[in-house]
Amino acid sequence: MRLTLAPVCRPQQWKPLLTGGTARRSYAFQSGSLNFEVFNRRAKWLQKERAAANVEGGRQADYLKDEVAMRVCERLLDVKRQFPRVLDLGANSCNIARALLRPDPDPESEPPVTDPLATKITELVAAESSHSLLHRDHDHPSLSTTHVPDFKLTRHVLEHDELLPFEPDSFDMVLSSMSMHWINDLPGVLSQINSVLKPDCPFIGAMLGGDTLYELRTSLQLAEQERKGGISPHVSPLADVRDVGGLLQRTGFKMLTVDVEDIVVDYPDMFALMQDLQAMGEGNAVLGREMGPIGRDVLLAGDAIYRALHGNQDGSIPATFRIIHMIGWKESPHQAQPLRRGSGQASLKDLLEGQ
Repeated sequence: MRLTLAPVCRPQQWKPLLTGGTARRSYAFQSGSLNFEVFNRRAKWLQKERAAANVEGGRQADYLKDEVAMRVCERLLDVKRQFPRVLDLGANSCNIARALLRPDPDPESEPPVTDPLATKITELVAAESSHSLLHRDHDHPSLSTTHVPDFKLTRHVLEHDELLPFEPDSFDMVLSSMSMHWINDLPGVLSQINSVLKPDCPFIGAMLGGDTLYELRTSLQLAEQERKGGISPHVSPLADVRDVGGLLQRTGFKMLTVDVEDIVVDYPDMFALMQDLQAMGEGNAVLGREMGPIGRDVLLAGDAIYRALHGNQDGSIPATFRIIHMIGWKESPHQAQPLRRGSGQASLKDLLEGQ
């Protein structure tokens, strides 16, 4: 699915208004823990801390994370149960909590006024490695729980964002939005999520993947090739949707659902896109990346190439964010199980021929 976003003006810059590639990172499966790293964890932590220091800029740039968090939480409309204790893994600035507290999450329902999704939850544990980002909106009205008095938001600062300090079978659901694409050991983290879940409880997540920001990547590569005679990585490698289903299955999840949607945001130029990525805390954190700022000549050439290859007719440029949504349930003997192969009593061929 492709969704488009239209730009509107804001003071001194344009802010994308929600209306609606990267290199592939594959995973090999082996016993024991993985000992390789793709991302610099400290660099990513510093990026989040710097982004949190710019409070107003960070709030303006939260449009993408808020939108994805809202779409993650909307999947709870199809789950008819209560969740006493829920983990929000990689909470950023508590975007999931904001989405849960949003009034009328299902405008097409009958009656049209619906309770916030937070009424399904007793306690939400928001876990994030950046203390400043996690507490940035501590007193913001969007996180007020006065209209959902039985809902409790607990913040937990992670010492290591790939090690979950929680007891097994301690959560009724785990949510994650826009954070797992920075995990080095994704199979290991998914295994830990499965461990902290109670039996027959869901993990619902969304992460950037696939061809996210392919316009920016190709433009910078061509600009560097032209101006410097070589290229360096400026956009992080991301998992492909074909990998995610296999990862969930191999880490013990059942009844899997994986789907993809593209969110396209229009920007006035490449510099506005890069400025917003920095304000989001989504800058490049690949180990071995070229240190220091990108040269002015490369940036100017990249912006011109971006417009020539991908530009819109109105002069703006599109940026594609590919969101991989995933749902997996922890195994339980009480779950519905498929029948033994060959035990079917009706022929699909006969049913189709009888229509």
